[in-house]
Amino acid sequence: METRQALLVDAFADEPLAGNPAGVVPEAEGLTADQMRAVASELGASETGFVLPATDSDADRRLRFFSPEREVDLCGHATVAAHAALAERGVVEDGQHTMATEAGVFEVETKENGMVWMEQGEADIRTVDLDEQRVADALGLDVATLRDVGADLPLSVADTGVPWLVVPVNYFEHLGSIDPDVTAIEELCRAVDAEGIYPFTFDTISGRSTLHGRAFAPLAGIAEDPVTGTAAGACGAYIRRHGAIDSTVEQVVVEQGHFIDRPGTVTVDTDGLEVWIGGRGVTSLSGDITVPPAAEDDDIIEI
Repeated sequence: METRQALLVDAFADEPLAGNPAGVVPEAEGLTADQMRAVASELGASETGFVLPATDSDADRRLRFFSPEREVDLCGHATVAAHAALAERGVVEDGQHTMATEAGVFEVETKENGMVWMEQGEADIRTVDLDEQRVADALGLDVATLRDVGADLPLSVADTGVPWLVVPVNYFEHLGSIDPDVTAIEELCRAVDAEGIYPFTFDTISGRSTLHGRAFAPLAGIAEDPVTGTAAGACGAYIRRHGAIDSTVEQVVVEQGHFIDRPGTVTVDTDGLEVWIGGRGVTSLSGDITVPPAAEDDDIIEI
């Protein structure tokens, strides 16, 4: 049976068993989509990044991302995890790189201090017409917790590669008391063409942080994602565009994961349109995984 090296790398974390764990297969050439999905399912992380040789001359390498259920066009934390692991092993040097994904070609920069910076797509932010009571009910919150900040920050879908319904919440304690109604969140996301919902507050644990967020993406099979690069980047662009932070603040620092004991930090560099996200990655598990044989036509069961 064929085996491949497989890693679990904690992204947006400075120490192991924190942040958002991602699977990484550093040498995935020759694997089929079905094999990648099976490996991702076995590793059990919300997403696994598969590193492949580039087929596009404009990119240094190609990455494909799979959740246990399906392929995902782009994943911030798996990108950070994969490049942190490649840099740790000396496969990539410090500096600028390009990666091809199903969402396009993106720039990545690896720094000597361990930071990995990833370009995201231009931020597309659109206000959505949703009843605040419906959103509050989906999150298990009193509607007043949304209305306190909703006048200046309207409910919107923010998208830098993955669309998120961003929802401002007034205080940290209310963000912590969220009791999500999975079915209601799925219906909300379908109604506005979003992948998940991202409630956040400007109340933070660390004095250097800008906001604290939580990410719920049941449509992707993720009850709560610990630390989410695409959501943090989109939310950072959203608050920048609405002037919710001082123009002298150079970077948006996003806390996440504390309520599920996986604390991590995403740094967002954005002018409200262009978005880069940054974070570190720590390898917590390294080994070999047995890959199932590639399916053949004769294996297809017809009913």
